[in-house]
Amino acid sequence: MEYRTLGKTGIQVSSLCFGTMSFGGPADEAESKAMFRRAREAGINFFDCANVYNKGVSEEILGRCIADCRDEIVLTSKVNFPVGQDVNQRGLSRRHIMLAVEQSLKRLGTDRLDLYFVHHFDPRTPMEETLRALDDLQRQGKILHPAVSNWSAWQIAKAQGIADKAGLARFECIQPMYNLAKRQAEVEILPLAESEQIGVISYSPLGGGLLTGKYTKDRKPEQGRLVEQKNYIQRYGDPAYYDIAEKFAEYALEREVHPATLAIAWVMSHPAITAPIIGARNVEQLEPSLAALEINMTEEWRKEISALSIEPPPATDRSEER
Repeated sequence: MEYRTLGKTGIQVSSLCFGTMSFGGPADEAESKAMFRRAREAGINFFDCANVYNKGVSEEILGRCIADCRDEIVLTSKVNFPVGQDVNQRGLSRRHIMLAVEQSLKRLGTDRLDLYFVHHFDPRTPMEETLRALDDLQRQGKILHPAVSNWSAWQIAKAQGIADKAGLARFECIQPMYNLAKRQAEVEILPLAESEQIGVISYSPLGGGLLTGKYTKDRKPEQGRLVEQKNYIQRYGDPAYYDIAEKFAEYALEREVHPATLAIAWVMSHPAITAPIIGARNVEQLEPSLAALEINMTEEWRKEISALSIEPPPATDRSEER
């Protein structure tokens, strides 16, 4: 296992992060623990979670998994999405952040989170309010570093400027979506991370299963997020994504590499990525993702794979002058 420094924090994290969204959902507790053990055997020390995953059950199971190795684990959770019916049980207000972190710490059975992500942008709450609350949590030792997921580059940059001016804790990690089909992060988020030395743990490296070889323009499995979950159906609804998936699966087959392995290795090879987040329903499904650790993704190989999808236009849309 290769370990990488997370941004400016000095924390050493495995080059793969294990996402626990399946814990307590598609994976029952026994299967979740088996995957956790397999991830640890592979050298993974980085585990990502959120308070809304399976209504908090994911945190509870993960907490039991890490009970005897907490100090060896780099642990995350998140706050923003609704956790109840009350109007204040959501968002990034100081009130909700302070309540939510206590609930996450209790479910995880720990006294601190290494990274605490704001899970989405909250247009109702001023950034200053959110950043001050996160800074207070850091000073209290309940979180070690604030982090951010699903914000645009301008929002992140604005927040970093506010934090710097006010002497508040800055975001030390970004969690964007990034895979061969969804490359928007390359335009501004990943360059921002490189420029400001912010860690990046990207999610959905397999595109919700799109890049596993199971999907083509004319073939879809009967089960899976892309056929069962509305948000994934909408996210990858464009037929162009299935063209990419089919070409990529053929490319991987010609090179005798599992598509999932190659898709994750491609994400890992971007210089701004600290660790892609991998996940699975069971240990068997996890193995191709772990096999990405064995791939030596050269620059030429990455270019070949990149050519199978559409490169997003630059932020200024002046590609002719690059």
